[in-house]
Amino acid sequence: EVSHRVKQREDTIIGMMWAVGMALGVIFVKLSPGYTGDLMSYLFGSILAVPLTDLYLILALNVVILLIVILYHDQFTLTAFDEEFAQVIGVNTRLYNQLLLVVIALTVVVMIRAVGIILVIALLTIPPATATLFTRSMTGMMAFSMILSAVFTTGGLVISYLFDLPSGATIIILCALGYMVGSLLAGRKTPKAVNHRSRQLTEWL
Repeated sequence: EVSHRVKQREDTIIGMMWAVGMALGVIFVKLSPGYTGDLMSYLFGSILAVPLTDLYLILALNVVILLIVILYHDQFTLTAFDEEFAQVIGVNTRLYNQLLLVVIALTVVVMIRAVGIILVIALLTIPPATATLFTRSMTGMMAFSMILSAVFTTGGLVISYLFDLPSGATIIILCALGYMVGSLLAGRKTPKAVNHRSRQLTEWL
């Protein structure tokens, strides 16, 4: 029902709601009297204490992902927006789907130590979902989602510091609030469908 109302894919909504639910649970556990465990380290990693070696690894992964996106931008765009048309014009969609899954898997593996599994899922789903409310361009979605991720992460860290809250959970809640505000600003309307997407995709090549 939620996916129909806000016009988002069901898997995106499920991932978002799961992450938000877990974030709220961790915040409530942290605020409960007598809590002494370290549940946050398992769920949200240690974003405030990332070792230098992990930062170098994240930087290297960013460079690899950036190169892949630059080299195969058109192929990824064709595969994502019209897989059947991409196959007709000779694009190996299976290869690029698998390459995308490999990149996502590497990102999750590298980032899970730093920020935890829940925050990884949230940052992979909520900022892109928010970006799709305002743009249908692949490049625009990527750029806007990166900006939103940086804003949500920085804002969440500041809020968690000011109010002594778990940083990862606060970031997720801020992401969710940002998505809701974005939905209101976008008028909860589905972006217009691309009427001549095959012709436009051909022009991109």
